[in-house]
Amino acid sequence: MLDVRRMQVLRAVVGCGSVTAAAARLGYTPSAVSQQVGALEKEAGTALLERVGRGVRPTAAGLLLTGYADAIAGQVAEAETALADLVAGRTGRLTVRYFATAGAALVAPAVARLRAEHPGVQLELKLTDPEDPLPEVKEGRADVALVVGASGGHEGVRLVKLLDDPYLVVLPKGHRLAARRSVELGELAEEPWVGSEWPGACLDAQLDACGAAGFRPRFAVESEDYVTAQGFVAAGLGVALIPRLGLGSRHPDVVVRVVRDPEPVRTIQAAVRETAPPQPALRAFLWALRDAATEGERVG
Repeated sequence: MLDVRRMQVLRAVVGCGSVTAAAARLGYTPSAVSQQVGALEKEAGTALLERVGRGVRPTAAGLLLTGYADAIAGQVAEAETALADLVAGRTGRLTVRYFATAGAALVAPAVARLRAEHPGVQLELKLTDPEDPLPEVKEGRADVALVVGASGGHEGVRLVKLLDDPYLVVLPKGHRLAARRSVELGELAEEPWVGSEWPGACLDAQLDACGAAGFRPRFAVESEDYVTAQGFVAAGLGVALIPRLGLGSRHPDVVVRVVRDPEPVRTIQAAVRETAPPQPALRAFLWALRDAATEGERVG
C-alpha cells in the first residue's frame, strides 16, 4: 500500500524541482527526503524521479502519483475546513422532536433564530407525542426532544427546564363563574368536565391539581385536541382545562379564566443525551428555546 505521507514528500520534490529545495520547504534534511522517496519507490515498484542536471524531474509514474497527492492534499484541506465549521457550529445537523403545542410557541422561533445565526446547520423536525421521544434521545436517534412533565430516573438523558405552562379554565359564555376574573379549582368540583388530554403527563398535571383541591373531575365527554374541547365547552357540555400554549384562537362562545388554589401547571422541558459530545449548534438551539420560553412567559 502506498504511504500517503511519502506521496506528499514526492509532491514537494516535484513542485520544488530538487530534493534540497523540497527538504528546505518541509523542514527535513535532504537525506530524509531521499529516504522517503526511495521507500515510496519500493512501494510503487518503479522509479518515480530521474536526475536532470542538478535537479530531478518525475517519471511518468512519479507524475501520476503527484497528481493523486495533489488531490489528497486538496481533500485534506477541505476536510479541515469542514471540521472547523462543524466544531464552530457553522454547519452540522440537528434532529429535533417536539409536540404540537410547543411547536408554534417554542420550536418555530427557535428554528428561525438558529437559521439566522447558523444558516449552515440542517434541521430535521418531527412532530411526536410529548412522552414518546425520550428513548430516541437516549439511543441517539434524536439530538433534542421537547417533553412534558418528565422527572428523574431517565438514565442517560439530561432534562433542561424551559417553562411552566399553566392551565386555564374554559367556560361557556353565561356560566355562573364567567364573570369572575379567576376561579378556584375547587369551585369546578361538581361541574361536568370536557377532557382535553390523553392519559399521560399532561392529564396527570390536571388530576394532581384536582386531587390537591380534594376532588376528582367527572369527565362527561372526551376530545382529541384543544380546539375540539373548546367546541364542546361552547356547546354547554362542560368545562375544560387547557394549557396557555394550547389555547391558540379562542372559540367565540367561551370565556377563559385563570385558575387558583391550586393552579394546574405542566412543565415543558428539553431532553438531550447526557453523553452527547459538545455541539455548538445544539447549544445554540437550546439557548434559542430558552429565550422563546422566556418570551412566552412574559407575554403570557
